[in-house]
Amino acid sequence: MRMRHQAVRISLVGIAPLALAVLTAGPAAAHGSMTDPVSRVSACFAEGPEHPRSAACKAMVAAGGTQPLYDWNEVNIGDAAGRHRQIIPDGKLCSAGRDKYKGLDLPRADWPGTKLASGKHTFHYRATAPHRGTFELYITKAGYDPKKPLKWANLEAKPFAKVTDPTLKDGSYVFDGTVPKRSGRHLIYSVWQRSDSPEAFYTCSDVDFGKKASTTKALAPAASAPSDEQITEGAGKSTVDHGGHGGDGPGDGGHGEGLHAKSGPAEGGHEPRSAAKAANAPSAQGGRLAETGGDSRTAVLAVGGAGVLAAGSATLMLAMRRRSARNHG
Repeated sequence: MRMRHQAVRISLVGIAPLALAVLTAGPAAAHGSMTDPVSRVSACFAEGPEHPRSAACKAMVAAGGTQPLYDWNEVNIGDAAGRHRQIIPDGKLCSAGRDKYKGLDLPRADWPGTKLASGKHTFHYRATAPHRGTFELYITKAGYDPKKPLKWANLEAKPFAKVTDPTLKDGSYVFDGTVPKRSGRHLIYSVWQRSDSPEAFYTCSDVDFGKKASTTKALAPAASAPSDEQITEGAGKSTVDHGGHGGDGPGDGGHGEGLHAKSGPAEGGHEPRSAAKAANAPSAQGGRLAETGGDSRTAVLAVGGAGVLAAGSATLMLAMRRRSARNHG
C-alpha cells in the first residue's frame, strides 16, 4: 500500500512541472522586413547603424538616431487589423506613423535602391519571427516623385501581388508576383497583416526600373540586404523583444500602450488606448501562435488548462491522503 501511495505522489509531482510549463509558455511575435527588393530600413541597417555610407541613411540617423536601425525588423502597428489606410497618415507610410522610424519618411531621391524589371519577380521577406498572414505589395503610380512625401494616393489602389502564408525558405518568405510596367525611380510598399493577431508590418523599398534619365542616379547607391552575420551582431543592441512587446513606449503606435483605438484614429491619425485594453490585446496575450497557428485565445486556453490541471492534482492528492488516513485508522 505504501509503495502505491509513493507512486501516486511521484506521478503528481511530475504533473506540477507540466502545469508550470504550460503557464509559462512564452509568446512569439512576428518580425521582419523586405530584402528583395531591399527595404529602406534594411538597406541602412546593412550599411551600419553607427557609420552609414549613403547620404540618405546618414539623414535617417540624424533624424531618429541609430536605434531604429538596430530595430530594423519591427516597423509595425500592434493592432492594425487591416485598417492601414485609416490609421497611417499621408507622408508617414514608411514609418507606419511611428515617430521612432520617422527618418524613413524623408522625401528624397537618393535612398539606396534595387534594380527591378517589369514582369515576374520572386520576392523575399526576411522573417526573424515567422507567423501566418497575408502579404500585399503596392507600387507607386506613373509620375511618382520621390522628392515629395509619400501619400496613399501615390500608390495604386490595388496590390499587384498578394499571397497568404507563403513558403518560408532559409529564414525568408518567398513568393512570386508580376511587377507592372514602370520606368525610372519608384517605390514598392509592402503590408504584412498577420492572421493570428491584429499586428501588421510595413516596408518601403526603393526600386529603379531604368530607361529614364535621372540627374540623381549617381547619388542613389545600390541597396544591399543585411547578412546573417550583421543580423547576429546587431541583435545585442536591438530592443525588439520577440515576446511581442519590443521596446515600444506609450504613444509609439507599436505593441505597447500606444495602440490605435478600434473606433478609428483621433485627429492626427492616432489615439492611444488604456493600459488595460493594451494588456488584453491579442499581441500582448501572446501564445505560441507561430507554431500552432492559433489565435489570441490560444494563450488563454493554455493558462486555463494549466489551472484545471493544477487544481485537479491538488484534489487528487487530498483524496489520497484521506484514503490513506482511513486505511491506517
